[in-house]
Amino acid sequence: MGGLSIWHWLIVGIVVMLLFGKGRFSDLMGDVAKGIKSFKKGMAEEDEPVRERRVEALDKPRPAATVEKEPVEEQRPL
Repeated sequence: MGGLSIWHWLIVGIVVMLLFGKGRFSDLMGDVAKGIKSFKKGMAEEDEPVRERRVEALDKPRPAATVEKEPVEEQRPL
């Protein structure tokens, strides 16, 4: 109980073949293989060293304006 026997897998396989047909199933597997190849190619390209690009500022930053505050008189409790 709880496990699938060989007969269950055969029935599932027959249903899948009926739904997808011979041509669709082979096309589907071909598309999966192409996806795996492109994934591997993308991973291989990622391993190549990345050239660092230097970004320079167009304008030099100006110092921020300073705000002068008036002195505050200290108030003492009576």
